[in-house]
Amino acid sequence: MTSHPIQPAGPSPVPDNNAPLPSLGALRTDTLSDSVMILMALMVVQRAVGFGRAILFCRWLPAEELGQWDMAFGFLVLAGPVAVLALPGTFGRYVERYRQRGQLRAFLRRALLMCAAMALTGAATVYCAQSWFSQLIFGTPDRADMVVLLAVSLLAVVASNFFTELFTALRNVRFVAGVQLANGLLFAALGVGLLLLWRCQAGSVVVAYGGACLITSTIACCWLWRSWGKLPEGPEPFARRTLWSKVVPFAGWILTVNLLTNLFEIADRYMIVHYSSGPTGAGLALVGDYHSSRIVPLLLVSIAGMLSAMITPHLSHDWEAGRRDRVAARLNLFIKLLAFALTAAGVAVTIVAPLLFDVAFQGKFAGGLAVLPWTLTYCTWFGIAMIVQTYLWCSEKAYLASIALLIGLTVNVGLNLVLLPRMGLLGAVLATTIANLVALVLLIYFTRLLGFHLDRGAWVVLAAPLAACLGPAVASLLLLGIVLEAVNSDRLLSADEKRQLAEGLGGYLEKFRHFRSARSARGAI
Repeated sequence: MTSHPIQPAGPSPVPDNNAPLPSLGALRTDTLSDSVMILMALMVVQRAVGFGRAILFCRWLPAEELGQWDMAFGFLVLAGPVAVLALPGTFGRYVERYRQRGQLRAFLRRALLMCAAMALTGAATVYCAQSWFSQLIFGTPDRADMVVLLAVSLLAVVASNFFTELFTALRNVRFVAGVQLANGLLFAALGVGLLLLWRCQAGSVVVAYGGACLITSTIACCWLWRSWGKLPEGPEPFARRTLWSKVVPFAGWILTVNLLTNLFEIADRYMIVHYSSGPTGAGLALVGDYHSSRIVPLLLVSIAGMLSAMITPHLSHDWEAGRRDRVAARLNLFIKLLAFALTAAGVAVTIVAPLLFDVAFQGKFAGGLAVLPWTLTYCTWFGIAMIVQTYLWCSEKAYLASIALLIGLTVNVGLNLVLLPRMGLLGAVLATTIANLVALVLLIYFTRLLGFHLDRGAWVVLAAPLAACLGPAVASLLLLGIVLEAVNSDRLLSADEKRQLAEGLGGYLEKFRHFRSARSARGAI
């Protein structure tokens, strides 16, 4: 039986133009290729800071306190979008539409007021139900003091998410990358300082994270205020009914996807806390072991998440201009490059893992080292899934992503109930790995129904993350084979994709030569 693509609703016609948008002062935009290069350049520093911070936290915090911080952070990630009904999550899709219609200022004004009211309500709810949230998050009602810190930090996290989504949607990648770098540096400085000078407990880390988000959100707010008067506001009035009929329903699906994504990501740890044998402290200590195995893999996931948020406005721009083939071609190449890069990084991690766990972590987390290859595998698939679902955002079929995640979440919980009591931490990680594979395959199937087809090369690279489970030597040989195949044939990378990569690399080499020439000329004066 032949399946036919579902035709999405036709967008409003816009000029067929992919050039950078006119400068809006602080709200300048960047091209897609420049965005990737800026992001990757600053990401190296940011991830190095985050990695160093994570190592210190693992060295200084006992396993139970580390597990407590892991659960607290998971709650903030989960509650942030829920508190504001994921309204900022729609910016990547709709900011471009309202900017082109001259209604951006009115749209942002209403979104800001709505998010502020909902965030205050959410924080008050958490504060007033301290015992209930303590039982939910930590498996015991005795950590109400941590819940109070979480309620306050939630406001800062919501503000940080709001401005990050906004400036990403405006394609001001320079500012977004700079703010996120500042956030990482502040979190590291505040976290280390509070652990050394205040309390060596999870509460100090929560305060540090909330403080970093508050400071960077204040900076972003001031930056937006400087350019508020330059935002487009055309003569056509902002129709509130379009906000409720178009944006809010889409936000509802984004909220569903965010909720399912975060539940999907944290379900195994909640299962460990609430269903593992032994006292509460033992469950949190097991989560601490698990946290150590996820430090580097989550860096890979965060890279994929940032790239996903960054490319969505660019793909949306092409989609609104009617260039659906260009969206599919860009996404196909992006998936292949990202999958290979994340797999290669995962293999490199398996090579240095004994040094990391025995020296940096002082041999405290043997259970984390044992499950590391599987953690790397499923985190890579999770990161790729975040890129695949951008096609669903563009086609305004976010509900399909929620279906895939709901099925994956069900698989995750069901397998955890079976494997966790029998295999311990390894059973939880295996359950999560299988669930991630199920969700990724379903997302690819749904995008196929909408007209997006992964080529054969993409399928090969999508299977590559399993190499991390075969040992460093075998995995390295497999990666070398993929590279040779990509260079010597057109089965993995087509001739057109190789041409695009060569042209892009050549363009940046030319920019580098011009930069060096300009510096030499200034030095000679």
